[in-house]
Amino acid sequence: MDLRSRVEQRLRRHGVRLTPQRVEIGMLLLAEPCHLSAEQLLARLRAAGSGISKATVYNTLNLFARQGIVREVAVDPARLFYDSTTTPHHHFYNEDTGELVDIDPAELSIHGCPQPPEGTDTTSMELVIRLRNRRG
Repeated sequence: MDLRSRVEQRLRRHGVRLTPQRVEIGMLLLAEPCHLSAEQLLARLRAAGSGISKATVYNTLNLFARQGIVREVAVDPARLFYDSTTTPHHHFYNEDTGELVDIDPAELSIHGCPQPPEGTDTTSMELVIRLRNRRG
């Protein structure tokens, strides 16, 4: 099955109505595991000759995140990545380069998770380890 067919099938499976713009964005996001900001995705679309508007990119990313097609990863209040790998995992974020990298789940174990406040349940946990390049 080609990439377009796989993307269309995945969008349908998640209850997303197909439009040419959604399929085009999906093809960039879902071709291989990636972490892209909306701005990075827009730049890739422009480089490929697409005329998709900035608003459509943001709206589509929000829709994809709500429907579970991508995961939002907030590395700080002003920087949000969209992760095409939706299974639970953690990340390294390089503050100097802006690169977000998956941490292999087998390389990290977390013990002693705190008890949530009364009347609440933990729904997920995501760890972002911030890095800086060594100086000198």
